[in-house]
Amino acid sequence: MKLLPQIAAEGGALRLAHTATQCLIDEARLSPKPGLVDSRGSGAHHDLTLELMERSAHSLTPTFQALAQQSWLRPADIALRQTIGRLGREGEQQMMAATGGVNTHRGAIWALGLLVSAVAMLGGKGSARAIANTAAQLASLPDDAAPKVFSKGLRATHRYRVPGAREEARQAFPHIMRLALPQLLQSRQQGASETQARLDALMAIMTSLSDTCVLSRAGLEGLKAMREGAQAVLQAGGASSEQGQRALAELDVRMLALNASPGGAADLLAATLFLDRVTTPYLAN
Repeated sequence: MKLLPQIAAEGGALRLAHTATQCLIDEARLSPKPGLVDSRGSGAHHDLTLELMERSAHSLTPTFQALAQQSWLRPADIALRQTIGRLGREGEQQMMAATGGVNTHRGAIWALGLLVSAVAMLGGKGSARAIANTAAQLASLPDDAAPKVFSKGLRATHRYRVPGAREEARQAFPHIMRLALPQLLQSRQQGASETQARLDALMAIMTSLSDTCVLSRAGLEGLKAMREGAQAVLQAGGASSEQGQRALAELDVRMLALNASPGGAADLLAATLFLDRVTTPYLAN
């Protein structure tokens, strides 16, 4: 009788892993994204390509699977938190090996890894709110084995005194729950294509996020340009309108001129797509 739960956990973990990987690929391919790698090119990056992003995403499938298997129907406790941290760090090493040392998805491993674990903790099902809250419980627990090193993102949060990826997770992903997911659903309901709806969701995140990738590369000027430009896209009618498309093109030019890439927003978009896909029937336009 014990085999049935084990089979369910293994099958569910594999599905979650493939879904998370596909969401990373979908985010990378989405175009046109201002300053980011997409199907047009490398954006503001000199060391990234779409092919590299996709290779990185595929390298993380085993990590997502391991996270889900270890988390299946388990409560949020320190033992699980430390296991998740260890698996995440091992996933970073696999990612770096696949990309030749280029950081493609470190932020996404954190956000998506927590959400994959949270879905598994709930037995593979649950509302977006329940999943986000469960992930927040996990993120709020200590991981004593975590290395005491300052990433570029952490340095930016301290320098500019803004919240970062840790705070986003511990607060149950407010930029996903309050901005991106509602915008994604609203744009679909208003007749936008799936690509346009996803771009609108990205803009919704960018209107508010203190994106540490942008801050690291372009400072407060870059953050202001990102937020105001994204707001202009949505106010013009979003990516499905001609005015919105022009505003999006202008934002792209501005981000490239500042050498700014909203990588934090991109990570949260991938996480948004994941939450959308595991909680609602997926319909591609």
